[in-house]
Amino acid sequence: MIRAGSLNHLLSLQQRQTGRDPDTGAVINEAWIEVGKLWASIEPLSVRAFIAAAAAQSEISAHIVTYRDPRVKRGMRFVSDDGSIYSIAGVLPDKKSGREYQTHPVSEGVNDGK
Repeated sequence: MIRAGSLNHLLSLQQRQTGRDPDTGAVINEAWIEVGKLWASIEPLSVRAFIAAAAAQSEISAHIVTYRDPRVKRGMRFVSDDGSIYSIAGVLPDKKSGREYQTHPVSEGVNDGK
């Protein structure tokens, strides 16, 4: 069970949107659009987890915990009020019921969606 007070960051959930030129079919207007806002807890990796991630050549730098929301998908991103960008590498259900909250392994930094 997660305590509501621990979800103390309001993050923008964003997905990449692309369009196509009607004449050439070329991809144009790539942009990130906001899907919604979610309250979250941002948990940096422990030293042990960080060392393990580095050994496995993983870019995961933190876990973000939110209430369960089916809109969140791998490849999307969270953006905080201070402009920090967290690329979502996965969506893991809570360990007890799988229905209350979810954990998102994230890498921090610019995500151009590729």
